[in-house]
Amino acid sequence: MRHVDPETLALIALGEQIGDDDERTHLSRCPQCTADVAALAATVTVARSVTAADEPAPAPRQVWEGIRSELGLSADLEPDGRVTPARTTPPVVATRRRSAPWIAAAAAAGVVIGGVGGAWVTGNRTEPAATVVAEATLDPLPGWEATGGAVVEETEDGVRELVVSFEGGDDVGGYREVWLIDADVTRLVSLGVLVGSTGRFTLPPGVDLVEFPVVDISDEPFDGDPAHSGDSILRGLLDA
Repeated sequence: MRHVDPETLALIALGEQIGDDDERTHLSRCPQCTADVAALAATVTVARSVTAADEPAPAPRQVWEGIRSELGLSADLEPDGRVTPARTTPPVVATRRRSAPWIAAAAAAGVVIGGVGGAWVTGNRTEPAATVVAEATLDPLPGWEATGGAVVEETEDGVRELVVSFEGGDDVGGYREVWLIDADVTRLVSLGVLVGSTGRFTLPPGVDLVEFPVVDISDEPFDGDPAHSGDSILRGLLDA
């Protein structure tokens, strides 16, 4: 099976109305391509929600001094890179390669997301013990045939996660997004995109489950709009 071109998927995630009939038909039926677009759409949503307050603070001068010392760079190199560092080895000639789709999506959204000092940790590690503090049965809304459930787990160090399960809903037209909604169904918090039949989402520390007790899974179109589509698939009330 030939999948949709990654660059086309990135543009679809940005809300562009592109792709021929064959590509759109393939996207509606292919779990892999649908999951790729959903992940890209989540990146776009995060990128477009960044504000000035999220911009990284300048690194202290001692950090740059440590970098200079470690790499053997010119002592008068400034953080803006105006002075060319002294090279002790021949320059490396970079070859052009295809950008990953999520990079294309983030770049097109106008934001590069990164960090200094962070890393993925692999290998053996012990997860903090978790206790179930709330749970809900997720019932289908009219027009949908799906079932699901949700539990909130809290670790010993106070981190809470919403664990969601989902079955059915084969006629989802876009991607599935998980929300917490207040009891009046007027305010909502997006937790992320659900890919597959289960998902685990870290709850923001300031979210009160008494104030936001409704778990909602929606069908979101690939239109680049971060707002709720108004088309909920499953919904349930946490017993917190």
